This record gives sequence, structure tokens and C-alpha cells, in this order.
Amino acid sequence: MKNETRRLRTVKTAHIMITVENDQSPIRASRLEFSSFPAFPSLSDKVIPSQFPAMAEASRIFHSTLFPTLSLQLSKPCYNSHVYPSLSLKKAPRPVQCSVSTSETKSTSSNATQEVPWGCDIDSLENAEALQKWLSNSGLPPQKMAIDKVAVGERGLVALKNIRKGEKLLFVPPSLFITADSEWSSPEAGQVLKQYSVPDWPLLATYLISEASAQKSSGWCNYISALPRQPYSLLYWTRAELDRYLEASQIRQRAIERVTDVIGTYNDLRLRIFSKYPDIFPEEVFNMETFRWSFGILFSRLVRLPSMDGKVALVPWADMLNHSCEVETFLDYDKSSQGVVFTTDRAYQPGEQVFISYGKKSNGELLLSYGFVPKEGANPSDSVELPLSLKKSDKCYKEKLEALRKHGLSTSQCYPIQITGWPLELMAYAYLAVSPPSMSKQFDEIAAAASNKSTIKKDLRYPDIEEKALQFILDSCESSISKYSKFLQASGSMDLDVTSPKQLNRRVFLKQLAVDLCTSEQRILFRAQYILRRRLRDMRSGELRALRIFDGLRNIFK
Repeated sequence: MKNETRRLRTVKTAHIMITVENDQSPIRASRLEFSSFPAFPSLSDKVIPSQFPAMAEASRIFHSTLFPTLSLQLSKPCYNSHVYPSLSLKKAPRPVQCSVSTSETKSTSSNATQEVPWGCDIDSLENAEALQKWLSNSGLPPQKMAIDKVAVGERGLVALKNIRKGEKLLFVPPSLFITADSEWSSPEAGQVLKQYSVPDWPLLATYLISEASAQKSSGWCNYISALPRQPYSLLYWTRAELDRYLEASQIRQRAIERVTDVIGTYNDLRLRIFSKYPDIFPEEVFNMETFRWSFGILFSRLVRLPSMDGKVALVPWADMLNHSCEVETFLDYDKSSQGVVFTTDRAYQPGEQVFISYGKKSNGELLLSYGFVPKEGANPSDSVELPLSLKKSDKCYKEKLEALRKHGLSTSQCYPIQITGWPLELMAYAYLAVSPPSMSKQFDEIAAAASNKSTIKKDLRYPDIEEKALQFILDSCESSISKYSKFLQASGSMDLDVTSPKQLNRRVFLKQLAVDLCTSEQRILFRAQYILRRRLRDMRSGELRALRIFDGLRNIFK
């Protein structure tokens, strides 16, 4: 599933194994989500409401730290159709822990890896006709769309006839869903995994591999044949490529964490289950490369269906729809028609590509899971994570660190900044970072406000240190800007020493994605820098005027 704004076609390359030594964080399921608001004079005053209230896990209200009268809604993600693990892999039921592990698999000894022996090229239509015929024979009703190559997104669903705005499409029946309850071609494999209480995500990843290896004896053969052999995902970037191209972006660390989680999950399964049942789970089939493929499929195609109590599923045919930042419609189960549908929020002419929304995600999140970056300024939900850190030279470093840890925070935290503002948690962290020893009694209150897990009042005001807090944010912002500028300036001369055409094409492709991402994230930071400088200038000029008035009054009464 891809985005309509891709400007480069993929380059088919060998898979590269990524090994990391970071077992700190599970796959992140929670991300902050903004709805636009008229924070700055030059921005539109149109408010984009949440279109997915049923999918929201929680909702909280934030305010702009710059203008008290302006508000910003921030919530834990109401993911549209696509879903990420809602539980830490470290907390998987026993006896399969499925935790993050840094032990290496046998397949990590070499960077070069093989493609999986099933599926097709990302832009191939070779299996599209067989897929559509199988779907029709399996209960999919006649469609107003067909799979075709598209100008952007490689392949997608295009309209066969006029489609009206507000029309329901798809109607994929539950019999075509792949869920944790699906029947296995190898019943023994399914029984073993359920015996060990394997969670849905690793269970589905194993299920995909098992069904793919069964080939034509699997009922999902036609579907799996139409899946890409190498899904678009940062799972397929080498560690060197992540370090080289995404050094300035915080999405690099999230990609490393995700890779670590996938490796750790596979290692847990291998050690606790596969090694005990080698006849059912042979290593030539169930290995790191096949798990990278299956997790890549899940990250880019698994959906949560709110009308089915949040059930997660792969929905063939529906997962051929590409993303557009200009639409807000999403997939869900329709009880009246008993199928997965979406309702168009615009009309389509024959031959036009039909789109859905993958959710209100930043460009970095879209690159992380789907491998594309919308064009600059096209994504109203775009944001950049700004890293903030306590200084070890702070006289109250230990006391502040204790307060942060009490509320699940550390000395270094990242907060999202959108073109329209930032969450109150960021301002609270800045208050804590600059607060003097005389405010030690407030450290706990401020640290609680800096955590998105706390329900404490967020809108804290400390006028005496507000200027220092804003300067602290500005310094962090400008530090990040310099990293982006350094990468963007150097990007033109990167990879000039590469002589292999295939390797050069790959690097040019990845570098362009990184340039697009860094450009969009730096744009947000430039906007924040401008607002912070203006705010500090106004505060300082106001203080200067007040001092002049005070001196004038004092002279009068001398």
C-alpha cells in the first residue's frame, strides 16, 4: 500500500540484515496526534476535526504555549485503518515472552540476504488477474475498481466507472480476512503457537510464513502471490544507511527500535518454540528473512476494525488502496452489509486512482512503515520530534531526574512539534529543565505535567522562568536545525564513490527519501524557531518598556 505522492520508483535490491544493540524500547504504538488550529497569523483558520473517534485510545486537550487564546488538540493516536502493536512485545504472555533481544540469529552473520521465494515485485501486475478471480470466487461482490499500475504508488485501485462522493465501496466479507483465528494449512503449527499463548502480531507473522511456504495447498495462495516480496519499510534499510541518511531525524532511532523488536521477537520464537519443534518450524522456512518480510507486510497492511471490537486483520483487496493526505476516509467493518467498506469523501472518474487515509501520521511515521514521504507541505498531520535533555551541570539534576523517573520519563525526551504548535508536555519539560533550586517543591508537579500518562493539569504557568523555558526550547530547536542543514548540504556530494549501478540506484532512491523527510521536518523547525524568536523578542521588549516606565516614575518622585 503506497502513497500517491511518491516521485521515485523503487529499486529492486538484495535484503540487508540490520543488527542493533538496543533493547530499550518496544515497538511504539502511541504517537501524539494534532488537529490543525489557527496558531499563527499566516495559517488557515480551518480546523480539521478527528474523523476517527471510535479508534481513539484517549483524548487530551493541549494549548499553544505561544498564544494563550489558541488551542491545540492532542490525543493518543486514533489510527485510521492501519494499526501497530498495542502491547509491548516484552509483555507477551508466558511461556513465549516475545521480548526484545539482542542475541543474534544464525542469519545475521552476513549483511546480504535472499529475497523470500514467494510474492511478486512491488509494481507487478502478473498476479493481479488471478487475485481478482480468486476473490470473486471466494465471495467478493462485483467491484467498481480494479488493480492497475498507477503514476505514483506503483500499483493501486483505479475506478472502472463513475464513483460518487459518499458512496460505499469494497464490501470484503469476513471469510476473506486473515486474523489470529484463521485456519492453518498446518494445523500442528497453529496448535503449538496457541498452546504457548503467542500474541496476535507474532502469531500472524508466523501464520503468513506458514501459509506462504504451503504454496498452492494454502487457501491464501493467490493473495500471498500478489504481496510484494520486499515491502516498503525501514526494516530493509541497513544500519549504515539509517545512520548515513537519517542521522538528523528522530525517526532513525524509532527505526532501530522497530528492527530490534522484530529481531527480538523472532529470537524468542526460535529459542522457545521453533527449536523444540524443528519438523513443524524448519529453519529454512522460519528464519529472520522470512520474519522481516512478514512483519513488513503486517506493518504496512494490517488494519484495526473498530466496529469489530478493534479486531486486527489483513483484508485482501482493501489493502491495495493507496494513501492520500487529501482524503480522510478509512476502512471499517459495516454490520449492515457484513463486509469491510469505506465511504468516499470525493468523486472519482473512470481511470482515476481511488484513495483512503492511513491515518493522521507524520511524514516520518509514513516513511517508517510504508516507505514513502508525501511532498513537502502536503501532509497537514506532519510533525517533527524535538529532543530535550536535562543538563548534568544542573545543580538540581538528581532531584529533577528522580521526579522525571517517577512519572515514566528520562533525562532525554522527544516531543512532537507541528507547524501549528506543540503540546503542553513540552513546555512543562522546559519549565523543569530551567527551574531553579528555589522551585524544588514544584519539581514533581512539573514532571507530572511533562508526562502524557498523567491526568494532572497541564497548563502550568511560571512567569518568572517562562523566558528561560522558551529560550531552552529555542536552543534545542536550533541545535536540531543545524543537524538537518548539515545533512542537506552534504547530501549532494554523498555516494559519488559508488560505481555499481544497482547500488547507486538504491542509494539515490534512499537518499531522496531522506532528503524529502529532512526537508519537511526542518521546515517545521524553522517555523517554530521564528515563533520562538518573535515571542522572546516581544517579552524582552516588553520588559524593557516596563523598566523605562518604572525609571520614569522613580525620577518623578525623587
